[in-house]
Amino acid sequence: MSEPVNRANLPEFSVSEIAAALKRTVEGAFPFVRVRGEISGLKFHSSGHVYFDLKDDRAVLNAVVWRATAQTLTLRPEQGLEVICTGRISTYAGSSRYQLIVEQMELAGLGALMAMLEERKKKLAAEGLFEESRKKKLPFLPETIGVITSPTGAVLRDIMHRLDARFPRHVLLWPVAVQGDRAGAEVAAAIRGFNALAADGPIPRPDLLIVARGGGSIEDLMAFNEEVVVRAAAESAIPLISAVGHETDTTLIDFAADRRAPTPTAAAEMAVPVRTELLALALDLERRTLRCFTRGVEERSRHLQALARALPRADQLFAPLQQHFDHVADRLRHGLKRNLQEHRRALAEGATLLRPRCVTSRIEAGAERTNALAHRMVRCQRARFQVWRDRLESSARVLESVSHRSVLERGFVLVRGKDGTIKRRAAAVAPGEALALTFADSTVEATAKGAAPRPGPGTKIGQGKLF
Repeated sequence: MSEPVNRANLPEFSVSEIAAALKRTVEGAFPFVRVRGEISGLKFHSSGHVYFDLKDDRAVLNAVVWRATAQTLTLRPEQGLEVICTGRISTYAGSSRYQLIVEQMELAGLGALMAMLEERKKKLAAEGLFEESRKKKLPFLPETIGVITSPTGAVLRDIMHRLDARFPRHVLLWPVAVQGDRAGAEVAAAIRGFNALAADGPIPRPDLLIVARGGGSIEDLMAFNEEVVVRAAAESAIPLISAVGHETDTTLIDFAADRRAPTPTAAAEMAVPVRTELLALALDLERRTLRCFTRGVEERSRHLQALARALPRADQLFAPLQQHFDHVADRLRHGLKRNLQEHRRALAEGATLLRPRCVTSRIEAGAERTNALAHRMVRCQRARFQVWRDRLESSARVLESVSHRSVLERGFVLVRGKDGTIKRRAAAVAPGEALALTFADSTVEATAKGAAPRPGPGTKIGQGKLF
């Protein structure tokens, strides 16, 4: 029979002393360990520390990453991610638990997975699926946008909200799984399905496609690294935007797509412009066009007025021609008389030389000569008259082109006073004055009603009314 233990001789410890002794024991036994497990219960504290649990199928280990260490981690902790954490085991006296103080974190199995993805990327790149020359330009303002994503996630709501805020468009959703074994095949089928739609069919063919998914671990995004998805994106005749994951996430569909968006919201911003900015630009261009057109009209008007002032008046322009015409007409009339007198004198001299026996023959010869001369004179006169007639008609046409009658034919009116003076300004017309309005076909009598306003600064002359 064992002797009873004398409990009165046991040393007495405080709670803090026991907690400190346990802490020294645990930290001394596990100063540096590597632990593999799945992240769960992830929490980013406002202090900058990161708290989570590492678990496997049989146990759970608390873990913490201090703020200074969290800023240097190369891998961002994510829920459900299987990682290998390196650090030391310690205790937390406040809740009587032990925990892993993480100093380094790496993805479990990342080397083999990344090597496989890199090999697939090289293979597809060698086939030319990632060439920039294959990429298509996005439409400036698509009428219909096809979205390939999960119908239950927040991605679709983010895209629709952004489109409504910028420029609402018709959106067609092709629901697919974005994670799991069947996700890759569904995404590829959706891309090819949109491309197979007829342009004039009952369902409109999209002008732009957006393949979208929220962020996740590399395993969650593996569907968008599958070869069937990459080939479908490269073969798409419709321009395609890849919006898979967050800014730091990269999948193989990003290289095959025509554009890569860092987030689904950014994809919506790439798809359409801002409607208010387009309206403002259109209004600005309209104002600039009107201002330019008005300035051009004003400059041409001033130039035309300057040219009009430099032109001579019609009477001054044609006065020398009319004088020359009168002079030539007088000379022609005197010339014809002198020519006729010369021929008569020559005929009389010839008659005195005729002998009696050949009077008849000489008379006949003289008559023939006279007739010939008369014909020549007539032809010469006709030719001269034709030349002067042509000159006269040409001068008349020039006179008519600058005459006020051609102006009247275009709808203008020549206003004269009772004494026949031309009224060039509205200020020259007195109220009740009798006027003669000359139109293109006739003249109409009229009476002025009202008085023209006195011209002041910025007032144009000629605003009076005639009735």
